[in-house]
Amino acid sequence: MLDVDAVRGDFPILNKGVIYLDSAASSLTPEQVVLKEMEFYREYRANVERGVHRFSQRASEEYEAAHEEVAHFIGALGRENVVMVRNTTEAINMVANSIRWERGDKIVTTVIEHHSNYITWLRAAQRHGCSVEAVRSDREGLFDLGDFERAIDDGTRLVAVTHISNVLGCILPVKEIASIAHEHGALVLVDGAQGVPHKETDVLEWGVDYLAFSGHKMLGPTGSGGLYICDEELESTEPLYIGGGTIVDVSLDSFELAVPPMRFEAGTPAIAQVIGLGEACRYLDRVGMEEVELWDRVLAERLVRGLEEIEGVEVYGPIDPGQRVGLATFNVGDMNPHDVALTLDEEYGIAVRSGHHCALPLMKELFHLPEGNVRASTYLYNTLDEVEALLGAVEDIARG
Repeated sequence: MLDVDAVRGDFPILNKGVIYLDSAASSLTPEQVVLKEMEFYREYRANVERGVHRFSQRASEEYEAAHEEVAHFIGALGRENVVMVRNTTEAINMVANSIRWERGDKIVTTVIEHHSNYITWLRAAQRHGCSVEAVRSDREGLFDLGDFERAIDDGTRLVAVTHISNVLGCILPVKEIASIAHEHGALVLVDGAQGVPHKETDVLEWGVDYLAFSGHKMLGPTGSGGLYICDEELESTEPLYIGGGTIVDVSLDSFELAVPPMRFEAGTPAIAQVIGLGEACRYLDRVGMEEVELWDRVLAERLVRGLEEIEGVEVYGPIDPGQRVGLATFNVGDMNPHDVALTLDEEYGIAVRSGHHCALPLMKELFHLPEGNVRASTYLYNTLDEVEALLGAVEDIARG
């Protein structure tokens, strides 16, 4: 079992007197990652892939090593398959703007998506005369694969789904969905913002074409993230930007793009952040994603069961904690979720998220919650005692 006390020692911010249960929005960052970023600024602060002097050479080596580390972490073949971006949203938009859409193309997604994996496709449809079909789940966020089989047809160009819902915590069968999509010749993009931090990721086993994810949700720095592109789509995927660092040759009337991933990373990249993301992957590898998953399940079970036992509290998402990660959304009676979150912070020192969590279609279509709900989300540094503190505080609030 995960040694949570040892892990917590790597997060000095946990000594500030706050119980942090908002990791689905942004995880905390261990000292090892902070120090790795500082190492760049203190020891070899220079641009990458440009200079021959020792600082630039060291920075380039560390930057390339981070690519390798991230690629390994998600199960990719090599660093050429992983483009460094600022976040999941940028990665998704890169794909949306690289596909040569044709009028009549169909995009299949789901009703539970984060806005970044929904409105991006609505805009593509509006611009290019495509259509968007959203597969619906039940109220627990669980899907019938038969609905994907009916929605995905030979006219489907892309299937874009989340791995784990940021509202319901439910886990989608991305491997099976990818198989259905590929039977019809459709591309598959997975939003891994919530999945990569909590579940072992293997893009090759899943058979997906694209995977988008954010560093700041997996112990890494803000402004870091990745886009996995499968081998078959590396040449056909167009860079969102081109310029310095993306070419091997330029003439007055032509240019030749560099090999991946350089062709996708225009200009000076977020060097420190990328190096920090590589260190975050090393940290999670040392802990072991299997251990992270097991502890996640322990926290999820107590969190969900405990909330369900409180009179006046409604919990959303899968009833079976084994079908979700350590994330639960809930409402307390007819209280505004923002008031609940503010009370938890001010009176109990517990940090949670409240609102619609950038998932308005889900809130409107499945639950009719114009104000949204409260979200408590755990990670490897949280304890059962912290979950109990949340449950006690919510029970106090529910009693009024």
